[in-house]
Amino acid sequence: MTPLDTTHPSPAEATSPRPVAVVTGGSAGLGNALVRALADDGWHVVTDARTAPTLVAATAGLPHVTAIAGDVRSARHQAHLAEAVDDLGRLDLLIHNASELGPMSELADVVLPALREVIAVNLLVPLELTQRLLPRLRASHGTLVGISSDAAVEHYPRWGAYAASKAALDHLVLTLAVENDLTGYAVDPGDLRTAMHQRAFPGEDISDRPLPETVVPDLLTLVRSGRPSGRYRLAALLAEATR
Repeated sequence: MTPLDTTHPSPAEATSPRPVAVVTGGSAGLGNALVRALADDGWHVVTDARTAPTLVAATAGLPHVTAIAGDVRSARHQAHLAEAVDDLGRLDLLIHNASELGPMSELADVVLPALREVIAVNLLVPLELTQRLLPRLRASHGTLVGISSDAAVEHYPRWGAYAASKAALDHLVLTLAVENDLTGYAVDPGDLRTAMHQRAFPGEDISDRPLPETVVPDLLTLVRSGRPSGRYRLAALLAEATR
């Protein structure tokens, strides 16, 4: 394993009480905002992204971050992530954030190879990676999070491929949680000003959407809350807290 921008744990750190999180897709958007917030809060974070220079730049200077470039669909890359967790000796939080938008077309016109790619990234990878990391996550009675979307429960034209994968991810995360004595959250963060969201609306101005870092405190409050496993909309939690 050759992490790109890594704070290697010493033997003393490997047995320390510092909590450990894995956040996939940590070079941009919500994933990077989560990595930064967790690192600032004293966690050791293992994260990844496909593009090495982008990942290095996005995690430069962050304390206690292990950044590993690679394609999360690759079994070898998943093994590298698992090795990094084993080096740290624990896993308290696993956030499946990496996501593929896929074809923005009506389902009748979606070609199956494109759908298979969306399902691979948004559903099969979270299952495979969770299976690899499950012993550590079970040992800590940890928390499993899938970043979802309102498209998982609404029916928007041309969003069908992405929506189906997110609906399945919700079910996957919550079933894994109940089967393995974990806390599981399927989290809808709402529309955010990210590169992926911009790709869904080419040529449109999405500057009215909130930046990803604005919702991270609410997401991490949910993780710390002890709420029962379930599907949560961050906007609804915020409204509840301000009533």
